[in-house]
Amino acid sequence: MKFSTLGFLFLVAMLANGCALFHHRPPPPPPAPASAYLAPATPSPTLNPIVTPDNSLAAQVASYNAAGRFVVLSFPVGRMPNMDQTLFLYRNGLKVGVVKITGPQRDNDIVADLVTGTAQAGDEVRDQ
Repeated sequence: MKFSTLGFLFLVAMLANGCALFHHRPPPPPPAPASAYLAPATPSPTLNPIVTPDNSLAAQVASYNAAGRFVVLSFPVGRMPNMDQTLFLYRNGLKVGVVKITGPQRDNDIVADLVTGTAQAGDEVRDQ
């Protein structure tokens, strides 16, 4: 008797699960295409950027002699300034002085007289 009651309960449980399997649910709707959410892109004309090389002179003050009012400028490898050329001193982006190239030159270093302003080691020197 115990087996028939246990078997009957098992059979009822199987039928209850089986009935749930036969109910058909509609498939979920497909996701909307991405273009439905975005505004249509208007074709823009292709812009060709203009690239120009930076031919400006730039250096750094290697040392400053306050008594003689001259600086030693250290330029990167490449272009060096001309004699008697005027350059501008900048510290933290602010113009602090003007120098005039006088020479002598050794490798990438050259001497310049301080015309106006102040200078200190590490200042930036530019021709503009």
